[in-house]
Amino acid sequence: MRLKNVPGSREAIAASRFVIHDPQEHAGKWAEVFGRTAPLHIEIGMGKGRFLMELAARNPDIDYIGIEKYSSVLIRAIQKMEENELPNVRFIRMDAEEIGEVFGPGEADRIYLNFSDPWPKDRHAKRRLTSRQFLERYEKILKPEGTIEFKTDNRPLFDFSLEELEPAGWQAQEVTFDLHQDERLMQNNVMTEYEARFSAAGNPICKYIIRRRNSEEKQDKDK
Repeated sequence: MRLKNVPGSREAIAASRFVIHDPQEHAGKWAEVFGRTAPLHIEIGMGKGRFLMELAARNPDIDYIGIEKYSSVLIRAIQKMEENELPNVRFIRMDAEEIGEVFGPGEADRIYLNFSDPWPKDRHAKRRLTSRQFLERYEKILKPEGTIEFKTDNRPLFDFSLEELEPAGWQAQEVTFDLHQDERLMQNNVMTEYEARFSAAGNPICKYIIRRRNSEEKQDKDK
């Protein structure tokens, strides 16, 4: 999907107090940025920020960081923050491949991946945010009990994502191929901009919640 360039977006992002401009310097020290010790949740590819900011408003005891690489999209999230500032939200403009340089080992409690780019060509599989290559990156920054939540309307991408779990050493806690028909999982669901659009069009939304297998589970699997 082609994104429209927003004139002045890079300059506005560079001047925004809601954006962390030197994130590598805060690796392992994000509690200092927020001025407190609290659970840290990260959304990778946050888009215009609807999902992240609603979560943050609902959960003031959790700190949230939104990662977005496109200036033309990030600027919309900044504008929302200017209208309704949330003290427990900060943004980073960066590529997800650099995430291991920005967060310390075991620093994050949860990662959200919402409607990520499917990179449909096979040769680009490792670029998918749910690939085993990215799961390895997430493993380094998540706490041992940390989880990843992933939503998409792209069934081939979701099937691929499920297939990546076992070789990467992860396991699913929850899996649904039609989230909006799952009463239990919908109880605390927060929709993204894409989710609202796709579900209104009748597209089923897939979701998983995963965690790493612990050492005992890995040993049992290897027997």
